[in-house]
Amino acid sequence: MNILGATLRVCVDDLEAAVPFYERLAGTPALRFERGGVQVAAVGCFLLMSGPAMELEVLRKVAATIAVTDVDEALKTLGELGADIIAGPVATPAGRNLIVRHPDGAVYEYVDRRPA
Repeated sequence: MNILGATLRVCVDDLEAAVPFYERLAGTPALRFERGGVQVAAVGCFLLMSGPAMELEVLRKVAATIAVTDVDEALKTLGELGADIIAGPVATPAGRNLIVRHPDGAVYEYVDRRPA
């Protein structure tokens, strides 16, 4: 499994107010999309999320998003290492993802850029 990098997950009350700050901080425009009632803006290494409290409560439990070359390979490796697969792999607007609980209890999202 090849880890390409990590994205910090930030839940915000007002996405429109938060995006300009992060765009200037990261020096890049936001890539916006919506998923399950949650508005998302990917800005550099930050993933800003805003939406219903119930949805954000679940999203806050995921420590970080980890980019990998292939979610299927990550699934195999993580399974072999004793991680619990919580969800996925499933298609997302940017590729595929997988939610995993590591043996230490930390929860991470693994994503690739491959089409479903």
